[in-house]
Amino acid sequence: MKIIGLTGGIASGKSTVSAYLQEKGASIIDADAIAHELLAPGKPLYEAYRQHFGDKILLSEGQLDRRAIGKLVFSDPAEREWIDATAHPLIQHEICQRVRQYQAEKKSLIVLDVPLLFESGWDKMAEKVCLVYAEEKIQQERLMKRNGYGREEAAARIAAQMPLEEKKKRADCLIDNSGSLPSTLRQVNRLWKEWTHDGVS
Repeated sequence: MKIIGLTGGIASGKSTVSAYLQEKGASIIDADAIAHELLAPGKPLYEAYRQHFGDKILLSEGQLDRRAIGKLVFSDPAEREWIDATAHPLIQHEICQRVRQYQAEKKSLIVLDVPLLFESGWDKMAEKVCLVYAEEKIQQERLMKRNGYGREEAAARIAAQMPLEEKKKRADCLIDNSGSLPSTLRQVNRLWKEWTHDGVS
C-alpha cells in the first residue's frame, strides 16, 4: 500500500486531479469533506465554532455560515490560529482512522487530499507529495469566478497560504494545471503509472 499526499493552492485544480485519481481506482481521503462532516450541527467542530464565535456565524436554519467564518479567519490571524489548533487534531484523527480502514481492506493506493498538507505537517504521513499548481494570475481569476470574490479578496485568500515556490521546493512531484484539462490529465496519467507500476521510489 502506498500513501500519496495531494495538495495545491486555493483554486489550483487539486479537486479535479483528486476526482480523476478516484476514477482510476485510488482511495481518496478528502480532508475538506471530513471537515465538512465535522461541521454538521451537533458534531464536535460545529459545537466548538459555535461556542467560540457565538450565534453570529449561524445561518437561519442553524447551519454554520462558512463565508462569515472565512471572513473572520482571513481578517484576524489569531482567529486563524485558533481554528487550526481546534480543527486540525479532529480532522487528523479521522484521517488516521480512514487510513487504518483502507489498510485493513488492503487498498493499494491511498491519496490524502489536503489543501494545507504542508502547513498542517501532515505531509509526513505520505510517502510522496504531489503538488497541483497554477500560475497565480490564473488562480486568482478562477477563484473570482468560482466564489464570486472581488480581486482584492481573491488575492488575500491566495496570499494567506504558503507561497507557491515554497510548496514546489517541498513537493516530490508537480502537476501544472495552468493549461488545458487534457494537458493536466496527461501529467496525472504519467504519475499514476509511476505510483502503480514502477512503485514509489
